[in-house]
Amino acid sequence: MDIAIIDYGIGNLRSAEKAFQHLGFDAHLTQDPAVLASAKKIVLPGVGAFGQCMSGLRACGFVEPLLKEVAKGKPLLGICVGLQMLFEGSEESPEERGLGLLKGRVVRFSGAVFSGANALKIPQIGWNALQFPANRSRLFEGLAEGSHVYFVHSYHALPADSNNVLAWSDYGARFCAAAGKDNVAGVQFHPEKSQTIGLSILKNFGKS
Repeated sequence: MDIAIIDYGIGNLRSAEKAFQHLGFDAHLTQDPAVLASAKKIVLPGVGAFGQCMSGLRACGFVEPLLKEVAKGKPLLGICVGLQMLFEGSEESPEERGLGLLKGRVVRFSGAVFSGANALKIPQIGWNALQFPANRSRLFEGLAEGSHVYFVHSYHALPADSNNVLAWSDYGARFCAAAGKDNVAGVQFHPEKSQTIGLSILKNFGKS
């Protein structure tokens, strides 16, 4: 199998599976932690609350096998809350530890722009532009500055090391839209719902 997409009971993940399959990859959902060892790459999706996702991942027995494969150098891509789970924790669910693959934490959108008559709405739902650092990740190879992707989220990551930011976006203020280090990467947006741009990102992950 090229790509194992972790299914730990947190929602409909068929769109991610279908997107990779559309691109020609042998990608499948799996509820079996043992499958991670034979897959070439791993995708960690996530929808809903951080605590619910982390507890579901633990309950299904995925945490230790996932960390083991990542330690071997196997590529991992987190999507939406899947990105957030790569970090040490989230203020959404302070009692729940994250995977700790990236240093930092996850925080809720806050500030004056989110209050008053003309406040920006939380969650952010819709299309937003990406900006890339000078040393661009291969995940975004071939994408133009300002490419638009689809977001649905109330929380965003604050990496402890700014060098771990792979892409920025702006919603009231600049925030981390993608993060990663070595063989670990994650995106806050939904590439499987981001049309041509999203498919390009998934293709870059699949072929890297």
